[in-house]
Amino acid sequence: MTSGRLAGKIAVVVGAGQTAGDTIGNGRATAILFARNGAQVLAVDRNLESAEETAAIIAGDGGVCSAFRADVTREDECRAFVEECVSRFGRLDVLHNNVGIGTGDGGLSKLTEDVWDHVYAVNVKSVFFACKHAIPVMRKQGSGAIVNVSSIASICSVGLMAYKTSKAALNAFTQGLVIANAKHGIRVNAILPGLMNTPMAIEGMAKALDIDKAALMQARDALVPLGSKMGTAWDVANAALFLASDEAKFITGALLPVDGGQSCRIG
Repeated sequence: MTSGRLAGKIAVVVGAGQTAGDTIGNGRATAILFARNGAQVLAVDRNLESAEETAAIIAGDGGVCSAFRADVTREDECRAFVEECVSRFGRLDVLHNNVGIGTGDGGLSKLTEDVWDHVYAVNVKSVFFACKHAIPVMRKQGSGAIVNVSSIASICSVGLMAYKTSKAALNAFTQGLVIANAKHGIRVNAILPGLMNTPMAIEGMAKALDIDKAALMQARDALVPLGSKMGTAWDVANAALFLASDEAKFITGALLPVDGGQSCRIG
């Protein structure tokens, strides 16, 4: 595709696969939307088969996407996907960091050291590694856009201690990159999704808590002020598309809630 809001851009979407479910995940939706808007995409995921499924959907739409396997908690594998992107496409214009977990998390008394370390490795260390290796490429180009997927849990009261604090750290990391990279034409922003109807949130949570999926969806819908309905992955993807595009050329350091107003309850 040669037209669209990301025409001519090269984008890496980290976490472009997804867990199985009835709906679409944030990373896959973002990769598809980027490609539909003209970007050539490198779909990175720990599950290569799932990343290849994303690439096949994009190819079916007439877009360009290659799949790449990486465990982004490992620095050498983050370096590898940046090198692959530059080798294959010649540059790196957009880095979208989408991976995040809260598996095994809970209140302080139930939280184990292993869970804490794993949540931080996935939610924070992966973004550190990705940015560490992508930013030199962007600085050399004199331009780039980084979009990190955080959560409104970072600013709202939730019972998941490791998840909440790791996402708060991601917010701080996002803003910490802003000033040093602004002079190089690099923008860094974060999206804070609220309650979303995605496979990880619904099928994953229903299984982990051993509860009925329909009941879970109903309970989550009831918590959303705007229309009493959860958002979808396309809501996150549309926010990511805006922040990655030149329409947001004067926006950096933003923490953008995509949550149907839920985070306003902190006031």
